[in-house]
Amino acid sequence: MNGAVQEIMGELKVFAGRNSVHLAASVCEHLGRPLGDAKTFVFPDGELLVKLDEDVRGRDCFVILSTAQPVNDNLVELLIFIDCLRRASARRVTVVTPYYGYGRQDRKDEGRVPITAKLVANLITGARADRVLAIDLHAAQIQGFFDIPMDHITATPIFLDYFRSMREELGDLCLVSPDVGNMKVAEKVANLLDGDLAIINKRRLSGSEVATGKLIGTVDGKTVLMYDDMISTAGTVVEAAKLVREAGATKVIVAATHAVLAGPAIERLSTAPIDRVVVSDTVPLGDRATPLKDKLTVLSCGRLLGEAIRNIHENKSVSALFRNSAGPKR
Repeated sequence: MNGAVQEIMGELKVFAGRNSVHLAASVCEHLGRPLGDAKTFVFPDGELLVKLDEDVRGRDCFVILSTAQPVNDNLVELLIFIDCLRRASARRVTVVTPYYGYGRQDRKDEGRVPITAKLVANLITGARADRVLAIDLHAAQIQGFFDIPMDHITATPIFLDYFRSMREELGDLCLVSPDVGNMKVAEKVANLLDGDLAIINKRRLSGSEVATGKLIGTVDGKTVLMYDDMISTAGTVVEAAKLVREAGATKVIVAATHAVLAGPAIERLSTAPIDRVVVSDTVPLGDRATPLKDKLTVLSCGRLLGEAIRNIHENKSVSALFRNSAGPKR
């Protein structure tokens, strides 16, 4: 590392919230550094206390914590972690939230509703974070909600490496975008994997129900790969899988960065006409994904985040890491 940069920024320290310890350990392994020594205590009334067990004065600190379920507990822990690092005199605090909770509440789509994605940005900024790093935001406009530097990166390179390693097995491939909003990313992935492209027209009825419309394109006799930023209740992908099967698809693979898998998602996926579910580890799954074990593949974001953290620490470009990938949603 450039000596002047190291002198200015201080030593790199990576810490983890309770639900992201496994991912943070993978990041630290890539960086060749130990995970920061900190603990989160839960009091009988549910209040949290974060305690650092090492000195961070003058250090460049990164705290990794996905604000996934339980969303509110993880969000409060993140805010307390930032405050703890600030009061311990860290030189810079970068929030690494691989999965950005409340990201779907990014606009007023009807009267008298909040824009909670903006509120969360305000809370993180108000806690005095210096910078934020997130993977595959549900809406790219969330970057503009922050008044501090915000790096939006994509897990696409991880998925591309995985599917390229099995490209012959995939055969005649067709990328299917389960909705119009993800069409640009699906098109780029299709080009990079030398596959065709199809789109499904859908209409959302509620937070857990979707109505699947027409398939635009041909999937007959092909392996279908559906790639999206997240799987929440799995209503969209399951209905889409049924549609492409009816249209003649021979195999269906579902891929998504964030395995939110809320409500009936795991049951739906385990019984759906889907051959494989490929996700990253931005959201910890634990034992709840056991019913999916025969279909499920989990890819690690440790190297990806490690490289992004290294570049931020050394004041290098983060976007340069993704020049040959599909890039994040725009």
